[in-house]
Amino acid sequence: MFDDHRNQIGIATRSDIHRLGLWHEVFHCWFIRNEEGIDYIYLQLRSKSKKDYPDLLDITAAGHLLADETILDGVREIEEEIGVSVDFDELISLGEIRYCVTKEGFIDKELANVFLYKSEYTFDDFTLQLEEVAGIVRAKFTDFAQLWFLEKDEIEISGFEITDAGEKCSIRKLVNRDKFVPHEVSFYKEVIRKLQEHCFARRGG
Repeated sequence: MFDDHRNQIGIATRSDIHRLGLWHEVFHCWFIRNEEGIDYIYLQLRSKSKKDYPDLLDITAAGHLLADETILDGVREIEEEIGVSVDFDELISLGEIRYCVTKEGFIDKELANVFLYKSEYTFDDFTLQLEEVAGIVRAKFTDFAQLWFLEKDEIEISGFEITDAGEKCSIRKLVNRDKFVPHEVSFYKEVIRKLQEHCFARRGG
């Protein structure tokens, strides 16, 4: 855990970190796939059994870094959560983003080490850690950007989820911002800008 000046000040449990509102490091990886000239951003659907933000759409793969881990170790989250193996060298660093989400009895102050992965995986390649992730969906990146820059109120997502009975079911529906984990809007905007800078601008798209 860290103070407001990013000085390391000790170790705490996950519950204490969120109860006391302590800064802590996390790993975020956003999957982008280009298909027939269209860029798609991939999102995980958090499990309904999750204590924090159940049944909401979130970063493709993400998690807390343990006290003895470095940023390089964060890549384990990808295989653990969504079942595909990615080497750290394949990731594009988008830098660190700080943000805070507060609700009753819960303060999430994250130092997010954010990465982009240019994926070739299809939906059939994902094997989900069901206690964490209930599904994988994607949206057109342009739609996702317009949603968080408040140019659209809802966008279409498509993909799959695993039901409580263990069945794999297709998803195609419209969602609004309330269906996403409530990271600050400024966080989503900064991620979008960084993704555009590091992925799309060089292609002119």
